[in-house]
Amino acid sequence: MSRIRRYRKIVEKTYTDRVTIQRYGEYETGWGETKFGLITVYADVPCRLSQIGLPRNGQTEAENRIDYDVKLFIAPEVEILQGDELQVTRQGRSYHFTAGEPFPPYSTHQEVNLTRKDRA
Repeated sequence: MSRIRRYRKIVEKTYTDRVTIQRYGEYETGWGETKFGLITVYADVPCRLSQIGLPRNGQTEAENRIDYDVKLFIAPEVEILQGDELQVTRQGRSYHFTAGEPFPPYSTHQEVNLTRKDRA
């Protein structure tokens, strides 16, 4: 086994999270018409989230905004595009993120910055 494949296996042992990736595009309905909307391109793919910055405080009198960035580690062959919508499940909890521009993949993994924006 090559050194890169061994290293990739080690990295993938840290993938304890799961991600479903969606992007906007055209799809056929069951009635023969074409619509535009979110399409699931990958489902339940092993991955790993990593915190890259502290959450920003978005508390106001009217709302509590959630706004922070994370980094996603995932297999290099998974195509993620800027603007893709990602639903990551970690320890039974689900989080919604938007993908930034992906960094060119390494041979063992890829790293993609994600942003979470929500309201509590």
